[in-house]
Amino acid sequence: MLKKLKSTNTETLKNKDLWARRENAVPRGVGSMHQRFSAYAKNAEVWDVEGKRYVDFATGIAVTNTGHGDPRILEAVKAQIDNFSHTCFQVTPYESYIALAEKLNALAPGDTPKKTIFLTTGAEAVENAVKIARAATGRPGVIAFKGGFHGRTMMGMALTGKVAPYKVGFGPFPQGIYHVPYPVPYHGVTEDMALEAVADLFKADIAPEDVAAIILEPVQGEGGFYAASPTFMQALRKLCDTHGMLLICDEIQTGFARTGRVFATEHAGIEPDLITVAKAMAGGFPISGVIGKAAVMDAAAPGGLGGTYGGSPLGCVAGLKVLDIIKEDRLCERADEIGALFKARLTAMRDSGLKEIGEIRALGAMIAIEIVKDGVADAPDPARTTEIVKAAAEAGLILLSCGIRGNVIRFLPALTAPDEILNEGLDILDAVMR
Repeated sequence: MLKKLKSTNTETLKNKDLWARRENAVPRGVGSMHQRFSAYAKNAEVWDVEGKRYVDFATGIAVTNTGHGDPRILEAVKAQIDNFSHTCFQVTPYESYIALAEKLNALAPGDTPKKTIFLTTGAEAVENAVKIARAATGRPGVIAFKGGFHGRTMMGMALTGKVAPYKVGFGPFPQGIYHVPYPVPYHGVTEDMALEAVADLFKADIAPEDVAAIILEPVQGEGGFYAASPTFMQALRKLCDTHGMLLICDEIQTGFARTGRVFATEHAGIEPDLITVAKAMAGGFPISGVIGKAAVMDAAAPGGLGGTYGGSPLGCVAGLKVLDIIKEDRLCERADEIGALFKARLTAMRDSGLKEIGEIRALGAMIAIEIVKDGVADAPDPARTTEIVKAAAEAGLILLSCGIRGNVIRFLPALTAPDEILNEGLDILDAVMR
């Protein structure tokens, strides 16, 4: 399904030449999974500077859920640019910030009145969620989970439950952070084991009355796409209520229809105290936020929250349009359809002889496979995982790997991708793995 590359000024550029320039100009700490430079993208397809076309199963790490370049989003942003690009909400505010906050407050799980602050990055949202939780409770401690990822700022790294590559050489980190196991039955970690670890933490390291919040991803992203069950989420909610702690759901990668709900927390039927959001909320325009119970959100004193670029007017109007598209195009339902398609195809691949495919996971269109040796859960194969990702790119398919053992391939297709493109990408994967 070849399409003509949109005209650009990059006709003479080569990937290898740009990579050499990147190596000279950009520090090595900024990783790039693929040595291919984007020139143009449309919905679920990307073309590099050499004109090669790719099926995109990465979406910029779950950012373009609504596809690349949706004209409805672009028109809204262009109209905003004609008015102004920045005034700073803390100086002369604008209506789009309020309108987006109102919509998210109404969509957030639970009946408690909500308020929302907007920021710029996911890590910034996490930082502010912790600030708000500490201000609301007067407590210092925060419990996070092993394998979780919450950003690359100092607090984000402290909360993240994986050392390499995120923490190496950057300590010391903020104090008061404690990690417990995240339930992953495939790895032999049960929900009871995780909850017992919290109880042990209260006996050995910190009293529950000194804990401000528990933070977790409803589906761990960088950790390997492991979903917390509704029963585990409900148990955490009860635990927080018992001890006066707040529950923070980090929905930065799971939010905005990715899992078949606007927020993945909805699967559990609980109401978090705070929700962090970013990535897909504006279709690729930078914005993040913290949504929370109004009384909790109001705990911080005036001037304690904010940021010069927080709640960019471009991000706000894009965010409003994304919410419209999710509803108009029924993207939550579409996410479930995509998840079912992937699960059926991946299962068929495994059943037809690809024993290296271990567990297949799909909550909506947040999909992953474990690459293991001979189907054995305790025999991860990160080298083979890297090989598959690299070979797929050569064949025209953009994939991402992740996981605490480095052996998970994750699939994050645009929710607007037609079945034809999805099956084309899966055909490439099948051929590469064989």
